[in-house]
Amino acid sequence: MGLRRVPVWMVYCLGMVPAFWGLWLGLTGGLGAEPVRALEQHLGETALQFLIAVLAITPLRRAGVNLVRFRRALGVLSFVYVCLHLGVWLLDLRSWPLIWADLVKRPYITVGMAAGLLLVPLALTSNDRAVRRLGPARWRRLHRLTYPAVSLGGVHYLMLVKGWPAAPILYMAVIITLLSFRIRLLRVRFPA
Repeated sequence: MGLRRVPVWMVYCLGMVPAFWGLWLGLTGGLGAEPVRALEQHLGETALQFLIAVLAITPLRRAGVNLVRFRRALGVLSFVYVCLHLGVWLLDLRSWPLIWADLVKRPYITVGMAAGLLLVPLALTSNDRAVRRLGPARWRRLHRLTYPAVSLGGVHYLMLVKGWPAAPILYMAVIITLLSFRIRLLRVRFPA
C-alpha cells in the first residue's frame, strides 16, 4: 500500500495546515464578525477531528488499512490543537479573574478543560523513551485516557453550541461508535 511510503514527518507538516489556514483567514478578515471566536472554534474542532482519527486507526486496521505508524503523530497534533485552542481563548480573555469567572460560569469550559488535562500525560509520554520507561503494558493503560478525553471533547462541543446543529451531534455519534468498537474488542480479548 502507498501509505507505507509516506514519512511520518509529512503527517506533522500536513497536520499543521489547518492552523496556518485559520491564522491566514484571521489576518485577512476571512473569519467573519468575531474572528477570535471563529479561530478558537476552528482550532478546537480540528483537535477533536484529530482525536477521532486516533480512535479510528484500530477499526481501520481491522478493515485492512494499517495507519498505526501515524497514530502518535495524530495524537500529538490533537494535543497541539488543544493547546492552540486554549491559547486563543486565554489571549481573548487576557485576565485571570475573567478566565476564572468563565470557568465557573460556563460548564462546557470546565468539561473542555478536563478533556485537555487528560491529554497532558498522553502528550508527555508520546515518545519511545516513555514507552521503555513505563513498559508497554503500563503505557497502553495510560493511553486509554484517550477514551475519556475524546468523550469529554465531544460533550464540550455539544454543550458549546446552541440548539441542535448537525456537526456536534455527528461528531458525538462517531465517537460513540468508535468507542463501542473498542469496548467490543476489549470484551473479546478479556471475556468476563
